[in-house]
Amino acid sequence: MSASDTTSDVLFNRMAWLCSRREYCSRGVLDLLRRKGVTGEEAAAVLERLRSERYVDDARYARAFARDKAALSGWGPRKIAFALSAKGIAPDVVKAALEEVDEGESARRMREVVEVKWRSVKAATPFERRQKVLRFALSRGYDYERVTEVLDSLEE
Repeated sequence: MSASDTTSDVLFNRMAWLCSRREYCSRGVLDLLRRKGVTGEEAAAVLERLRSERYVDDARYARAFARDKAALSGWGPRKIAFALSAKGIAPDVVKAALEEVDEGESARRMREVVEVKWRSVKAATPFERRQKVLRFALSRGYDYERVTEVLDSLEE
């Protein structure tokens, strides 16, 4: 066994331990390794081993990320898709992950987020209040048409 095999094994074991504690995407693992000063070739080898042993799975990561952000953080599908894309997740994997988010629960969560914001916004005119809440909801990644439907019902 050479010294590089030992270093590679140590890196793999450390990353496997981290990946067993929480989900990481491929880019997240590479970023961690680069911050530790690991070269690109060695980092790629460790990542490939992590993938082959199922410690890292971008599809699994994307599904968990989408579920958590939709349910816990109140993010809409557009913001989730953007965040996953920024993490280097493939578009087809992003689409599949978003399809697994419960649409009814997502709609309920969106309504809840918009209602809370509606109650908290103080504005000089009803138009300004509506615009502030609309901008907020759009920044959360919700669909314009769905948000305006909720706002219409709140204004009644």
